[in-house]
Amino acid sequence: MTWSAVLLVTAVVWAVSLIRSVRLRAFVYSLPLPMTLALVTTGHRVDGAQLLGVLGLNLFFVTVALTHHRWRWPILLADLAGVAVYVALSAVLLAVPVPFEPALAGSVLLWLAAMAVLRRRAGPSDAAPAPVPADGAPSPGAEPVEPRRDGLSAPAKLAVIFVGALLTGLLGQLLRGMVVTFPYSGVLVAIEARRELVEFSRHFARNSLALVGFLTCYHYLQDVSPGAAMAGGWAGFALIAAALHLPLRRPRRVTRPDRPAPRSGPAAWRTRTSPGRPH
Repeated sequence: MTWSAVLLVTAVVWAVSLIRSVRLRAFVYSLPLPMTLALVTTGHRVDGAQLLGVLGLNLFFVTVALTHHRWRWPILLADLAGVAVYVALSAVLLAVPVPFEPALAGSVLLWLAAMAVLRRRAGPSDAAPAPVPADGAPSPGAEPVEPRRDGLSAPAKLAVIFVGALLTGLLGQLLRGMVVTFPYSGVLVAIEARRELVEFSRHFARNSLALVGFLTCYHYLQDVSPGAAMAGGWAGFALIAAALHLPLRRPRRVTRPDRPAPRSGPAAWRTRTSPGRPH
């Protein structure tokens, strides 16, 4: 890994650590900055294997969330388990040729299935939090909320960045083209978001469709020129991300609180034309 890659990983993780909203954290991490750097510096072509590498990114976070929250593994061991799952998937994908169009169709179908499952399994955590009084005191009967602490200290964070850079460099020969979707900053992001890792994984799974759009546009333009492929990839990412996060909503009809909403139909007509009432 080059020094520019180390600086990029540090910048992404630092930005994620400063963001309080889990949804915004997941969006910032899903920006294809590491993919862009890997494509520019390595010259790898995007094919079906790299497209399925987005699935590997999701499996990485699912593995970390499962081992850390359910099995109570330390977060660093959970990170290593996630990396092992990604490396195992990469070895399988590199062993056989993966046509792009079937990989694209499979990725979209898997994304739709995942969204259906996540929507069905959405629990009380997605509900709005309980209101807090103006004086900051917790409401009666509410459980005390532990103050949110930052992640690793600065020296520990730098040490993990250095180890992650070495690990990525050692895996470079093994992963080959799958380095494009390797979770460079995902190891540190999982540590920073470990308290909300399940919710973070759900939001990232939704955003991953935009990464599929990035790789798809890059694939079809990579024979034109690297610049056109990169511009098209970012345009595809932006278009799908906007469709995911800026849905078109019909404006609500606002009624005055002191006046009931007007009724329609035969009952309303009889009320308006009933005898004894002024028209």
